[in-house]
Amino acid sequence: MSVLEPAPPGGVMTRLPDSLGAGELTPGLSDTSPDEGLLDPLTVEDRAVEQLAEGLLSHYLPDLQRSKQALQELTQNQVVLLDTLEQEISKFKECHSMLDINALFTEAKHYHTKLVNIRRDMLMLHEKTAKLKKRALKLQQKRQKEELEREQQREKEFEREKQLTAKPAKRM
Repeated sequence: MSVLEPAPPGGVMTRLPDSLGAGELTPGLSDTSPDEGLLDPLTVEDRAVEQLAEGLLSHYLPDLQRSKQALQELTQNQVVLLDTLEQEISKFKECHSMLDINALFTEAKHYHTKLVNIRRDMLMLHEKTAKLKKRALKLQQKRQKEELEREQQREKEFEREKQLTAKPAKRM
């Protein structure tokens, strides 16, 4: 049975131990996890951890700071764009409401024209009605006059017949 070699002084293993060849399996170790079956936990020095952390930070921190600054700029630009977009939306709503107002004025003009036409038609009908009433009154007066004349003619004829009728002579 082979035992893992202790970690090198830097704390990081860079190659497989000599006792294990490529493709050899360690008896008692599972394929599923590299941490399984370690006999002794690796001892890591605090200094090595500090150096690794500093190295990692020095490597990634400038990029992260640039990314942070770029994100802040993008966020500011996004806020400006949102404000501009809101202004454009309000302008669009104003234009849309102006179109609605124009449509209302057009519709009002259309109905005004209809009202003017209806008024003209009503005045024309009023004039025709007045003329018809006047004509009806004249006809009625003419009929009454003709009837009166006929009545007078009948009375004259009746009087005439009365006069023409033989009267018995009065005895004296």
